[in-house]
Amino acid sequence: GRVRGQLLGSAVAGRAFPCLFQALHQLYYDPNIENKNLAQKWLMQAQVSPQAWHFSWLLLNMDKVPEIQYFGASALHIKISRYWNDIPADQYESLKSQLFTQITRFAGGSKIVLTRLCVALASLALSMMPEAWPCAVADMVRMFQAEDSNVDGRARCLALLELLTVLPEEFQTSRLPQYRKGQVRSVLAQECGSVFPLLEQLLQQQDSPGFIKQKVLKCFSSWVQLEIPLMDCENLIQAAFTSLQDPELFDTAVEAVVNAISQPDAQRYVNTLLKLIPPVLGLQEQLRQAVQSGDMETSHGICRIAVALGENHSRALLDQVEHWQSFLALVNMIMFCTGIPGHYPVNETTSSLTLTFWYTLQDDILSFEPDKQAVYQQVYRPVYFQLVDVLLHKAQFPSDEEYGFWSSDEKEQFRIYRVDISDTLMYVYEMLGAELLSSLYDKLGRLLTNTEQPSTWQHTEALLYGFQSIAETIDVNYSDVVPGLIGLIPRISISNVQLADTVMFTIGALSEWLADHPVMINNVLPLVLQALGNPELSISSVSTLKKICRECKYDLPPYAANIVAVSQVRTSQCMWLMQALGFLLSALQVEEILKNLHSLITPYIQQLEKLADETPNPSNKLAIIHILGLLSNLFTTLDISHHDDDHESNEVKKLPVQQGPNPVVVVLQQVFQLIQKVLSKWLNDAQVVESVCAIFEKSVKTLLDDFAPMVPQLCEMLGQMYSTIPQASAIDLTRQLVHIFAHEPAHFPPIKALFLLVTSVTLTLFQQGPRDHPDIVDSFMQLLAQALKRKPDLFLCSNLDVKAVFQCGVLSLKFPEAPTVKASCGFFTELLPRCGEIAPVGQVVHENGKVLLQAVLEGVGGQASRSLMDHFAEILFALNKHCFSYLSVWIKEAMQQESFPSARVSPEQKETFSQQILSRERVNKRRVKEMVKEFTLLCRGLHGTEYTADY
Repeated sequence: GRVRGQLLGSAVAGRAFPCLFQALHQLYYDPNIENKNLAQKWLMQAQVSPQAWHFSWLLLNMDKVPEIQYFGASALHIKISRYWNDIPADQYESLKSQLFTQITRFAGGSKIVLTRLCVALASLALSMMPEAWPCAVADMVRMFQAEDSNVDGRARCLALLELLTVLPEEFQTSRLPQYRKGQVRSVLAQECGSVFPLLEQLLQQQDSPGFIKQKVLKCFSSWVQLEIPLMDCENLIQAAFTSLQDPELFDTAVEAVVNAISQPDAQRYVNTLLKLIPPVLGLQEQLRQAVQSGDMETSHGICRIAVALGENHSRALLDQVEHWQSFLALVNMIMFCTGIPGHYPVNETTSSLTLTFWYTLQDDILSFEPDKQAVYQQVYRPVYFQLVDVLLHKAQFPSDEEYGFWSSDEKEQFRIYRVDISDTLMYVYEMLGAELLSSLYDKLGRLLTNTEQPSTWQHTEALLYGFQSIAETIDVNYSDVVPGLIGLIPRISISNVQLADTVMFTIGALSEWLADHPVMINNVLPLVLQALGNPELSISSVSTLKKICRECKYDLPPYAANIVAVSQVRTSQCMWLMQALGFLLSALQVEEILKNLHSLITPYIQQLEKLADETPNPSNKLAIIHILGLLSNLFTTLDISHHDDDHESNEVKKLPVQQGPNPVVVVLQQVFQLIQKVLSKWLNDAQVVESVCAIFEKSVKTLLDDFAPMVPQLCEMLGQMYSTIPQASAIDLTRQLVHIFAHEPAHFPPIKALFLLVTSVTLTLFQQGPRDHPDIVDSFMQLLAQALKRKPDLFLCSNLDVKAVFQCGVLSLKFPEAPTVKASCGFFTELLPRCGEIAPVGQVVHENGKVLLQAVLEGVGGQASRSLMDHFAEILFALNKHCFSYLSVWIKEAMQQESFPSARVSPEQKETFSQQILSRERVNKRRVKEMVKEFTLLCRGLHGTEYTADY
């Protein structure tokens, strides 16, 4: 029975196993992971080799251990499912009968081997039906029902059920071509007539043991996914409902009912769906008992059934107007599931299943024509108001004591659950409108003014959370309850962090409203400033202050000094706080800005001066990066030219454009020498260099032309930095300068000098070997593309070596890092259109374009990631458009090389691709991309495989 490894062709990694069994032993029992991997690789080759037909049967011998038998069964399945075309038609029958024999032998044996054999026979049946095996399923049933004295009847029954269960599953994952899939699906759907009566009989038999019934329900679950008409499933669905009373069968029965109800085709069978409502409603008593006894599994399962019927078929059931009461009863059952007692996720996990149902029902109601919609609104508006109450009750925090016992994972799940509730409330606003806000406001008002019955903080917090959920995304500027709410907020007795957070976020959600009603700012701003001092509230208070400073900045000058003073607190959110202060200061007069900036950043500058004198070490590095980050964030939003103002409401309040230097520039010039001093010590450290560059990059983006006075000294510093130690962040800042100042003759000379210097230094880096610096190469390619886009005449400079730059681009196309290759493609896509207008570019492309084409074809041939093919196609498209006569010669010469761009493509396929690329369709970019995708699959040997399906 031993089949030598040498039978199996080439050995993996230069060594062969003496035999299969040694390889299998190594795979299953060898503790050395490398040996396991080697064995697995070798065995995978063995499974697809021609010899697998021979050794598979030998491995199934009864004297072998189950692991070895399993490998034999798996090899058979792989051969049948993937190499069907290798099997001669005259061997189908013997293969079929051998598999039947093996399944019968293993009926009482190893379960994992039996399942694999069943999957192999299922695959065989799918490939043979309907022509070569017309009544495959009926034959299977008949074969296993025949008396066989060697095999126990119950074992035979289980083997048949296993086979019938895996058949639809194998169909779902099979690699059948699309036209065959449709054909086989309809044959299988017809053959359910041979399966369902057997399943019904087994479920109804009194003496059927539980494990058989469980297998029957699993089998039914598998078959309903073949889009069997729902009415044909009716009896089995009813039988599954009955099985829900048996705790042993409950989970499997739930799965079967849910799968049957959820199939997309089911909505065509409205009468059957209506018949399913009473049995679902009949589960309510079982549901209540489960909730009372804390049986979460049962309540979860019943809820899944109710939601499956409601969510998948609400439109079809709403359409049955005469049955509106029974559907409303189902809706109320789902409402019970939404409001199930206990806190999610500790005491229950069911309520979250129902949220999507409420979206679906609302969408369906609002999709009716106006008359019908009005009728349904009348019935369902009260239901949705009830839903809001239920959701806000579910969103309440547990008692402080209980919450203290929750794990961090449970707290996180609860946070996500509240976000889902928040999204649902926002959606429900579309149905209920302004009345929803009024209702929330009335409840909150009663809660806060009722002195007789003091409320819990949890109740107050949930109502505010509801308000915040809506105000965050819906425009509440026209709501008449917001002034009242702003008036109520200071009355809230803030006794704990969760409530304080929600108060903060609610004020933040109303910041746009405050911008239109500035007189109310003083009602809430003191609360926010007070919260800034509490480390536990740092996220909510700082994000709220940032929103207020952004939206209301023109009304904040009276409070500015106070806000800046309070903002000196230490907070984990100091970066956001700096952005908030940037917005705030933007609305002040220049001298006021400078005065506030002085008090705000002087302590940091003094700290930075002290750090600049110290010997570099890890802790002072973090402190330096922190201070530089604070300055970056401040300069991101400090904008006295009001570039960011797009609110019409603020147009009226705009201040006159201010004369004199920009405050950010004033500060940058004051600290410039200090930054240079820091850099001189930290030039080797990419993170510090990045932080320095970030300050200037943020400032340039915000100030635009106002940054001009800084350009000469910044260019000089960048040049020195990059010449000493090249870093990607310096190139990115250079790119930003090229982008903004390209068309400014007065300011461009230093930028031009910097561009030429960066190019020269990077070309030297390429000569030394750029492989260790993919980030620099990536940034350099982006810089070149930006220069070509904004200032192409940079490529006319006599001291720019265009040929060397071109060669660097070609080298970069061969990098393994996808972002670098993408950036290089972007460079060539900008360069090639300039062939005509910039003589040096034209000359270099005409002399060296063949090398570029060669690199592109290598990438398409398999050297580059498939995700980059569209970018390579862009280069081919540009070559076609701007160098067509050259391309037609180059492509012919390139394709004449043997095994180029891949050994997998024939000369005919290469010729076809070349002709397509040069055909009239070359002017259609989408078609060129399709041609490249098609050709790359051929080159990689993937054409016509399952890999192409999602490509």
